[in-house]
Amino acid sequence: MAKVALHRVVVTGLGAISPLALNFEESWEALLAGACGVGVVTKVEGIGRFSCRVAAEVKGFDPTDYLDAKVVRRNDPFTHFAVAAARMALEDGAVDLDSCDRQRVGVLIGSGVGGLQTIEIQSKVLHGEGPRRVSPFTIPALIPDMAGGIVAIELGVRGPNFAAVSACTTGAHAIGEAYHFLRLGKADLIFAGGTEGGINAFGFAAFCAMRAMSTAFNGDPSRASRPFDGRRDGFVMGEGAGVLVLETVENALARGARIYCELVAYGAGCDASHITAPDLSGGSLAAVLRSALKEAEIAPEEVDYVNAHGTSTPYNDLCETNAYKLAFGEHAKKLSISSIKGATGHMLGAAGAFEAAVCAKAIVTGKIPPTINYEYPDPACDLDYTVNGMKEKKVRVALSDNLGFGGHNVALIFREFVP
Repeated sequence: MAKVALHRVVVTGLGAISPLALNFEESWEALLAGACGVGVVTKVEGIGRFSCRVAAEVKGFDPTDYLDAKVVRRNDPFTHFAVAAARMALEDGAVDLDSCDRQRVGVLIGSGVGGLQTIEIQSKVLHGEGPRRVSPFTIPALIPDMAGGIVAIELGVRGPNFAAVSACTTGAHAIGEAYHFLRLGKADLIFAGGTEGGINAFGFAAFCAMRAMSTAFNGDPSRASRPFDGRRDGFVMGEGAGVLVLETVENALARGARIYCELVAYGAGCDASHITAPDLSGGSLAAVLRSALKEAEIAPEEVDYVNAHGTSTPYNDLCETNAYKLAFGEHAKKLSISSIKGATGHMLGAAGAFEAAVCAKAIVTGKIPPTINYEYPDPACDLDYTVNGMKEKKVRVALSDNLGFGGHNVALIFREFVP
């Protein structure tokens, strides 16, 4: 059997909608400046009834800037965000789709929870007005794969298209699966990432019931998300989308693309221990980190920056710290680590994709965004979390890891591109 030739995969376009700004470049500048996108919830009526009253909402977004008004009405906010981020990635990557074989251009965009707003609205219609008044677009609007479906329809691309659905690892899984398609030569270019638009009463009530969100800073929202800090008490729900243009290096060079970096590894695994709590030993995540390092043929001491999942929950941040010590050994103390969730909140299924874009930008700029709201050291979290101020540092290799409900663990490794 002939050996399959593997292709190198590069990042050539970045697009995002975030709680910090309505595009990636402004979001990036806000991150470096230590800005915070967390505030009092405005999208949930009667928020005073809820134990958590803060969120990282997308502000001032008009979906009709990217979609026809009729398409907007028929789809959920998570799809609106995805289309906007994909269009921005298309523009940032200077991709001329008319010059592409559209059968070889794919879309792998996932959502962790899908159309929660649609579920909430149509449930009210069902119980208030009866089954005949429920919209015929309900199912298409709420299923998580529709974001990628609408992006493909809007862009007219017919390559691989499906949705990763793995809670908070969704965006990272989508990028990893796109990497596999491109490595195997089954596509030339893929729009990959994650999207989420679940800040509404239904979603908020469900997360509050889990007691997973921060409640100690309702009166001081900008301090609520505090990764690795000793007073962290839960995550802050966020929303938005991140989409990367990934393509084979041959395709990128042939069209003269600007290349941010190379994606060199994708590791994935599972704790297999609990539906929501991570493996506190860090052993399961460490195994995924080691797997990614082995695939990339990169020694632990070659990694310059880790963009941590860093959700600001007591268990997650301890789990990650332990995993870094296990996977990197003594080098863990020399790593520059940061979590941007103090600024963006937890964008759920979009988090991994947005954070992958941050890694790409760190490589080309030599700037590491800070972990904000770090005020009270936790003796159990004792690594360099790049706290409360941007760091300038040459970044040749950046790693992003994400954890998700269900025990999912993912690691992506990006490296400075060398032709």
